[in-house]
Amino acid sequence: MINILFVCMGNICRSPTAEIIFGAHVAREGLSDLISVDSAGTGNWHVGNPPDDRAINIAKLLGHEIGHLEARQVRINDFGKFDYILAMDKSNLYDLTAMAPESFGGHLSLLLDFSDEESGDVPDPYYGDLSDYDRVIEMVDPASAGLLRHIRNKHEF
Repeated sequence: MINILFVCMGNICRSPTAEIIFGAHVAREGLSDLISVDSAGTGNWHVGNPPDDRAINIAKLLGHEIGHLEARQVRINDFGKFDYILAMDKSNLYDLTAMAPESFGGHLSLLLDFSDEESGDVPDPYYGDLSDYDRVIEMVDPASAGLLRHIRNKHEF
């Protein structure tokens, strides 16, 4: 099993969106029994809460359900569980790098490192409007496809 963790700041906007979008790519390819997906935040402000209502509504428009997800904070044992830990922006990548134990042998990078269309940060839509949430999906979807291609090539399935 390949375990993937998407990380943003509060785990209510970008990372649950990435979790669901990447999970949909995995399901479409029939790989759900080989790849597991989760999300978390570097901060603890929203622990136990569902995703932001705007993220839920945008996901619904695209046929994805994310309202059942609950925000959680990254834990040190995540570095032993996940093969890929993908940050939505450089700030969260910095925080993850600082907390990663020396023994972590997985892949730690930005999600957009796997995109052919975008690079850098997935901007935080929290203080924006619905168009900002839509933009997150526009960035995360091709990066998710690229990540899945990378995993399939590396693990030969």
